[in-house]
Amino acid sequence: SRTTDDSPPAVWRPGAEGEVLRARAAMLADIRDYFSAVGVLEVETPLACRAAGTDPAIDPLIARYTGPLYPQGVDLYLQTSPEFAMKRLLANGSGPIYQICKAFRDGEAGRLHNPEFSILEWYRPGYRVADMMTEVAAVLRCALHRRGLETETQSYAGLFAARLGIDVFAVDAESLHQVAVQHRLSGAEGLKLDRDGWLDLLMSHLIEPQLEALGMVFVYDYPASQAALSRVVEIDGLRVGQRFELYVDGLELANGYFELGDADEQRGRFEADNTRRRECGLAERPMDEYLLAALAHGLPDCSGVALGVDRLLMLASGLSDIRQVLAFDWERA
Repeated sequence: SRTTDDSPPAVWRPGAEGEVLRARAAMLADIRDYFSAVGVLEVETPLACRAAGTDPAIDPLIARYTGPLYPQGVDLYLQTSPEFAMKRLLANGSGPIYQICKAFRDGEAGRLHNPEFSILEWYRPGYRVADMMTEVAAVLRCALHRRGLETETQSYAGLFAARLGIDVFAVDAESLHQVAVQHRLSGAEGLKLDRDGWLDLLMSHLIEPQLEALGMVFVYDYPASQAALSRVVEIDGLRVGQRFELYVDGLELANGYFELGDADEQRGRFEADNTRRRECGLAERPMDEYLLAALAHGLPDCSGVALGVDRLLMLASGLSDIRQVLAFDWERA
């Protein structure tokens, strides 16, 4: 039957307009042209694996395989990032590499999130954090066709000190709780979070909105408790994770690390994550023994970046909802 002009859109139709689909194709071509010109190799790695990241804040989607080798079945984790497999390539001597692929995260859907999303990830042996920030800016200027886009760098501690008067290396959880209450953040009074949880809340609700007026902003040198998979160093007597996050017009686009190469420390971080998962009532995740073996073999000193392609396309297209840049978001899939 026919639909009238005021009928709701048919669910079989794509959410993205044709011009947005063409913009995506052109952006991906520009990104590939950039990496080809600078000698970075495009690779593909598995997205369904027997291990996944252990971070309590990030959960993969889980599939089930039954067949040869596993007649009783085995869980396969749809990767939240291609990072672990790409590091195995680096340890095997691949040199600089990049990948454009799908990634998956459970429990994330909304204006800026889809459970299945597109990610650009690349690694540069010999690059430090400052080198990688420079290249990320170059990739964005290429992808957005904004050659004059200026960059600004702000340390994580500097942002909190300037914007909220907080010393992130000395403050405790209760003091951060009081800051949230003073700023009347919804639900903050009865919320129970650890120190990093409060820092994340204040960052997302009070500081990130202020970054919108600054254009392209790199926030770097996070507290060691937020190092994730980056190396930790001591700067002026303070332990700092060598990582950065990129915001453009207030939108978070990328995470970058000077990559941790110590297999023993990485195992310890995996174990600590699983301890936190148990404490939160979450299922433990199997550690990626292949990654740990690759690190033990030797990961070259390198930096890596993961960048959200869908969000980058939102920025380029002037759109505010991720569903507008996806052919079929999860509710249409």
